[in-house]
Amino acid sequence: MLACFLAQKKFRVKLYERRGDMRKTQMSAGRSINLALSKRGLTALGEIGLDKEILEMTIPMYGRMIHPHDGEAAFQQYSKDGKSAIHSVSRGDLNCKFMTLAEQDGVEIFFDHKCLHVDFENSKVSFLDEVSKKEYEVSGQTILATDGAYSLARLSMTKMPRYDYSQTYLSHGYKELHIPPGPNGEHLLNLKALHIWPRGTYMMIALPNMDGSFTVTCFFPYEGEHGFNRLDHADDETILNFFHADFKDAAELMPDLLENWRNNPTSSLLTIKCFPWSVEGSCCLLGDASHAIVPFFGQGMNAGFEDCHIFAKILSEYSGDEWADVFKKFQDERKTNTDAIADMAQENFIEMRDSVADPEFQFRKKVQQLLGTEFPGVFNSRYEWVSFSNVPYSEAKRLGHVNDQIVEELVEGIGHDMSKIDLGKARDLIKKYFPQHRL
Repeated sequence: MLACFLAQKKFRVKLYERRGDMRKTQMSAGRSINLALSKRGLTALGEIGLDKEILEMTIPMYGRMIHPHDGEAAFQQYSKDGKSAIHSVSRGDLNCKFMTLAEQDGVEIFFDHKCLHVDFENSKVSFLDEVSKKEYEVSGQTILATDGAYSLARLSMTKMPRYDYSQTYLSHGYKELHIPPGPNGEHLLNLKALHIWPRGTYMMIALPNMDGSFTVTCFFPYEGEHGFNRLDHADDETILNFFHADFKDAAELMPDLLENWRNNPTSSLLTIKCFPWSVEGSCCLLGDASHAIVPFFGQGMNAGFEDCHIFAKILSEYSGDEWADVFKKFQDERKTNTDAIADMAQENFIEMRDSVADPEFQFRKKVQQLLGTEFPGVFNSRYEWVSFSNVPYSEAKRLGHVNDQIVEELVEGIGHDMSKIDLGKARDLIKKYFPQHRL
């Protein structure tokens, strides 16, 4: 995406990619094949003219389908009116569209190139061509490093004086499984929802794919009875018994469960925060390289796309070779917001694996939707601020806390009785916390 933004601004761009050309080779097994695209990502796509084309490749998900341990599945819509959706999109198809657009705009792409070293002082990067096995050095006006959570460029930055860096791993990991299409190519679960099997300290989710299948992701702890360290070394009967006991409706739809469990890797989940993201005008980090987050708000890709959008917007405010100024303004504007979504993503993990099945949580969600309907434009849930608006993440976090406080005061002492919601009191509370709004 960043290459597309820069090329459309008439910069000469060379893009060095560690992997092969996805248009010619398959992705490695176990890597997430679909992603959740929402408002921020769509806004960025619109700026480079890809939004409508990408939307045609997606499946809209209007809410969560909660699969309890016992009982019927229940749908929880994402927005107050039920009309807003996040979109399940193929990672591979998305990458291919970007590559083709970038090349059409004049970007040179070098595949199978492994970064070996970054020389900030001279704006040079050393690469290994993994096909020819030759090492060589390239240089340019500046380096933009979008090389992911395990960024080599960031690793080089951590050796600078007074560099702030932290990485935090969850005690949970993830493994991907697969629900194939039905006999006629149909989806075997509701395709308009993100499916969640919350089980307290662990969970499983499923996102629909265009071919009728679902990508299933298990988020389990590493340790304990339901941990990967036990299940990865268990016999076939133990694994099957576990899934049929805890995820019965899903297990019945996964004929290749054991094969996928054995062959797909168990991967870790981490959050990375660092600062600064740049070295003078020589190099700047974007995306996961500067702010990797856990996937529980569906914002990793969207935050990265928003990086590109905001970076391009800031770049338009400058002329000439003012890269150091562009980098400084970009990192100063984005750091607070990416820290905010990192924190919210970790909080949302608890909500998804546990709270969504709790009657108190479900009641408060209904109250939020009622207030959103009664006071449109003023009251939105935190999820709506994050997923269906371009409000800065830090402001979405603040607004979410304020709205939670309003709900807290409104439901105090009324049990779970929606008929006891006092809209007059709600209006007074909104005036109290949002005095700038006229109601």
